Amino acid sequence: MPINQPSNQIRLTNVSLVRMKKGKKRYEIACYKNKVLEWRSGIETDLDNVLQIPAVFLSVSKGQNAPAQDLAKSFGPKATQDEIILEILNKGELQVGEKERHAQLDRVHHEVIDIVAGKLVDPETKRVYTAGMIEKALAELSSQGAHPHNEGKGASGAGASGTATPTNGEQNTSKSKELPTWTGVVATRSSKSQALDAMKALIAHQPIPVARARMRLRITCPNNILKQAVKSSAKSKENEDGDEGAVEKPKGTVKDRILSYIEQVESQDVLGEEWEVMGFVEPGAFKGLGDFLGGETRGRGRVEVLDMAVAHEGD
Repeated sequence: MPINQPSNQIRLTNVSLVRMKKGKKRYEIACYKNKVLEWRSGIETDLDNVLQIPAVFLSVSKGQNAPAQDLAKSFGPKATQDEIILEILNKGELQVGEKERHAQLDRVHHEVIDIVAGKLVDPETKRVYTAGMIEKALAELSSQGAHPHNEGKGASGAGASGTATPTNGEQNTSKSKELPTWTGVVATRSSKSQALDAMKALIAHQPIPVARARMRLRITCPNNILKQAVKSSAKSKENEDGDEGAVEKPKGTVKDRILSYIEQVESQDVLGEEWEVMGFVEPGAFKGLGDFLGGETRGRGRVEVLDMAVAHEGD
């Protein structure tokens, strides 16, 4: 007995939908799972690897294509199908299943843990923590995320300043800004930005003793500039990593100011008409050092990153 099958039927499997409502109509495109996020992050650049079928639908599940007149009315008469697909792909709402959502969160979670574990060290031993220890510390912070830090450790700081409790909402807001919190990863932000938030929270709350791993830099500057007096007397602003606040640097020579940024000098040497120093710098001081050197030397001084995070591995 012959088996009748539609010759023009296309079955879409392993599909993720991207939807966009425009001009009172909802449009959909069918994409491969995990490829939409890769496209939006720039990892995937071939559109053929993202789309299951190069068409715009009113309903993918029903196989209902969007009429050309509806597309022209919603996106404009001059918009091509490729332009419409790209707009939906880049700006539309991604529909993901429960399993895919959990898999994505798990992936982001592990990426955040790996980044944090590679950039934080024990301040006493200068050794890195294992990913498991970082994960446990962040889980502790996440469980306390609903409670402001100043209800716990911050109470001692309040007592020392002679203030028992905040008198208004503004004081609560200022304290919460000073002490970052961590409530866990989300799928809508990049791993790097969330890792930065996690590091800020770990450094602020110290569930385990942590500090940023130091950067190893090479700094060069012309000899005839080194002994000049510093022109600017600006204070270093609070850095983006939430380390130390505004600290006034020495007002001596350019060389004195450069050395004040370096936590540990590894070597110094004069090479021809240039002075070179290699050493270790806190990540929070890197931007201030670069800005100072660029302004004082008018671009003749250079800062070269030799290692982004110097730490001792465990034996």
